[in-house]
Amino acid sequence: MAAQPGTGLVDRVYREILGAIVAGEFKEGDKLPTELALTERHDASRPTIREALARLRADGITSTRQGSGTFVTSRPDPALPRFTALESLSDVQRCFDFRIVVESGAAALAATMASEADLARVVRCFGQLDQVIADQAVGAGEDFDFHLAVARASGNQFFISAIASMQAQVLVSMNLMRNLSLIKSVERQKLVQVEHEAILAALQRRDAQAAGQAMRSHLENARNRLFGK
Repeated sequence: MAAQPGTGLVDRVYREILGAIVAGEFKEGDKLPTELALTERHDASRPTIREALARLRADGITSTRQGSGTFVTSRPDPALPRFTALESLSDVQRCFDFRIVVESGAAALAATMASEADLARVVRCFGQLDQVIADQAVGAGEDFDFHLAVARASGNQFFISAIASMQAQVLVSMNLMRNLSLIKSVERQKLVQVEHEAILAALQRRDAQAAGQAMRSHLENARNRLFGK
């Protein structure tokens, strides 16, 4: 059996190539250097380079064109290195992928199952996020509380447990997203709140399809704002 490239080496090469993309050395549509050139540039073996490139493809950062090479598909937000290690982005993206599926289902169910007390809790959490914007604070905890309140409104303990158990991972992505929004503009913060409002409004109308779609759109938009898609 062939030896597998060391994870630490793959992490380093992944981080270095992604860092070059984030810094703008390689822009969307640009072709990356050949595998041979990358082995020399990063002082790594071809198996290590291939594994790092596979991770970048899995993250949607690059794509491979048969016979042409590897090209940059999307460029994550250039401010990312201020708030997180680049090698953590794979986990952030996987967390978003999971949340899109689970939380859109929870929101759809909440639209039909929520009690008046459940809806009142979501409204309170939404109001706390309004205050976060007014205070120009980060508000990751308040953001998580809103999403957990929607899950609780579903009345299904499996949705509730799944989201509650992910608190640490979700807070990483929320802190990242909300810090990025804070340094950019109040308008971007308000855009996120408009998406939250759409979820709340659909719950109040008892519209399951709209609630599920509003949650899906919100999380997909959040992921796309982060990863430049």
